[in-house]
Amino acid sequence: MELSGQNSPRRNHTTLVEFILIGFSDVPKLQGLLFGIFLIIYIFILMGNSLIIIITKVDPSLKTPMYFFLGNFSFLEICYVSVTLPRLLADLWRQSGNISFLACAIQMYFFLILADTECFILTAMAYDRYVAICNPLLYPVIMNSRLCIQLAAVCWTTAIPIHIGFTSVIFSSPFCEHNEMNHFFCDVPPIVQLVCGDTFIIEILTYMIAALVVITPFLLILGSYVKIISTILKLPSATGRAKAFSTCSSHLMVVTLFFGSGIIVYFRPKSTHSTGMDKYFSLFYTILIPVFNPLIYCLRNKDVMVALGKFLQKWTVL
Repeated sequence: MELSGQNSPRRNHTTLVEFILIGFSDVPKLQGLLFGIFLIIYIFILMGNSLIIIITKVDPSLKTPMYFFLGNFSFLEICYVSVTLPRLLADLWRQSGNISFLACAIQMYFFLILADTECFILTAMAYDRYVAICNPLLYPVIMNSRLCIQLAAVCWTTAIPIHIGFTSVIFSSPFCEHNEMNHFFCDVPPIVQLVCGDTFIIEILTYMIAALVVITPFLLILGSYVKIISTILKLPSATGRAKAFSTCSSHLMVVTLFFGSGIIVYFRPKSTHSTGMDKYFSLFYTILIPVFNPLIYCLRNKDVMVALGKFLQKWTVL
């Protein structure tokens, strides 16, 4: 994960009471347009994911582990974008990016928790697909309601204690007089760039946490799909192979988008690193991917489309 090591030249330490998020103030003529675009995106994310949550709760045909995790994932997406997008909309509206020290710490803390939770839930969804395709006869026994609830609880709570300590370490560090971040929310790299002195401990913690909550889930998902694809290819009929692959293709697309964009932003070479570009790259995994998810899971999933059609038809009649 690309962070700033030591700040040079050294500046005097100071007690900061607020940060300034530069956001998109470098394009002042587009502030109104950007506000409208991001508002529409936020409304779409809220409506799209809310519909998925509702239909997975009310439609009997979707009372399966796969859709239990999909409902959790959709709720997570609403929380995930709500950490950054409303703040961005407010900053665009008032054309000011001032954020208090405490508010910045809280925003970063919840962003990191929810981003890690997304990694864990995607891993749980991959495990569900692995059991369904590789052990279909044992699937109802293994993926019982108790295990599903336990997995969801682990996904939602694991990152909470990790980032209490991590956030405390960052925000208890001495900061320099410069308090401007060329970003639209409080993320780790732009905040660490404002820390005075040696940031070696923060960097080590960052890599350790990344290995635990990003790399490990990604490798588990990768291993699951190696097994899944191997099993699918051994199926005797082309129809069976197509049906099996269709049940996990949506999840595979979301995994590719989420982890792929994160790797591009945080693990690309230093020679291509640019603080200004990070701001625009991060739009992809913080805002655009949550837009794609409802589309991917609805348009590529016949069961969801049928359930959505019945739900909309019922409310149209009423």
